[in-house]
Parts: sequence; C-alpha cells; structure tokens
Amino acid sequence: MSYAVKEVFLTLQGEGVHAGRRAVFLRFAGCNLWSGREEDRASATCRFCDTDFVGMDGENGGRYQPSELAARVAALWGEGRAHRYVVMTGGEPMLQVDDALIEALHGEGFTIAIESNGTIAAHPGIDWLCISPKAGSEVVQRQGDELKLVWPQAGSDPAAMAGWAFTHFLIQPLDSGDSETNESNRKSAIEFVSQHPKWRLSLQNHKLLGLP
Repeated sequence: MSYAVKEVFLTLQGEGVHAGRRAVFLRFAGCNLWSGREEDRASATCRFCDTDFVGMDGENGGRYQPSELAARVAALWGEGRAHRYVVMTGGEPMLQVDDALIEALHGEGFTIAIESNGTIAAHPGIDWLCISPKAGSEVVQRQGDELKLVWPQAGSDPAAMAGWAFTHFLIQPLDSGDSETNESNRKSAIEFVSQHPKWRLSLQNHKLLGLP
C-alpha cells in the first residue's frame, strides 16, 4: 500500500499532554467527516476544521511506500534515536494507517502518536492515542490516552464522554478565526473546566508561538 501524505515536518507538539515536545508531524491527506473543500463545509459533519489536508502539495508531501515514509520521518528527526516521537494526524489518519507503516516507524525507533476523530478503531500498535470527537459522528474508539474535546461544540455530550476509558480528559477552545468569538470560546472552556475538575484545559500553543 502507498500513502497519500499532505505534509511531513519537524516541530513541537502544540496541544495536549505532550505540548512542547519535539515531534515530527505526519499529516495524511483526506478525512471522512469533511472533504476539505470550502463549498462542502456547511454540509459536513465537522464544520470547524482549521487544517488543510487536501492533496499532497505540502512540505514533503507526496505518495509513499511504508519504508520510504518511515525513512523520511527519520531524516527529518535527524541524528540520534533517543526520544524519537512522531504524530500521525490529518484529516483522518486511520483511513490509511496500517500494519506496515506502524512496523516501519517502530523500526526507526519512533514512539507513535495519533490524533484521530475516533470514528475508525485505532491500530493496536499505536503508542499514544488522542481522540477528538466531533458532534454528529459515531465514535467507536472510546479508550486511549487523551480525549480532546473542542469547545464549545453544539451536540456534544461531555457527561457521556466522561465515562469513556481515557487517562486524560481535555477541553480545547474552538478557533473560529474571529478574535471576539475566540475570546468567548476561551471563557466558555475555562468555565467548563472550572465546573468539571475531571477535565483540563488544552491550548493551541503552536499558534501562539508561530509554529506550524
């Protein structure tokens, strides 16, 4: 199998429990909750995505075989095998992730994390699983390391999610692209966490720092 990859780049993880950690981000093309085209956004299940995952024209984008993709990730990390960390994201990475890629990345010494919408069961070889559920979708992956709920999100049921088998429960303010709305979303997220101490606040630090 070959993989359609939007971009691959070295950066710092900006969100969640591993915020600030050096990581190679491996962004796959395609998603099952939105086509990525603006004309389809209003009718999509996920309408607030702020990521370009269409095509293969990003940094190091293209079509790869498993060993080729793992080698590119390793080359971007550079020398040394200690603490190697790759984040598979999208779009929806579980549309493409398979045994061959997991084996190839582990063979290069990487701890493998994924950021997924949870509508497809995660590969059992993934080391760190972050699920970000989207209202209106059927989440089948209800266990993992991080549950990251973008907030506010009409139709979401945090009370039901609190019973899912995750180690960390995170609320992240929705980035609407409008500064006034974003401020309201941050206040709403802070208020939610203040009232529900099982949940913690997650911020998109990479945007604050100007990182990709």
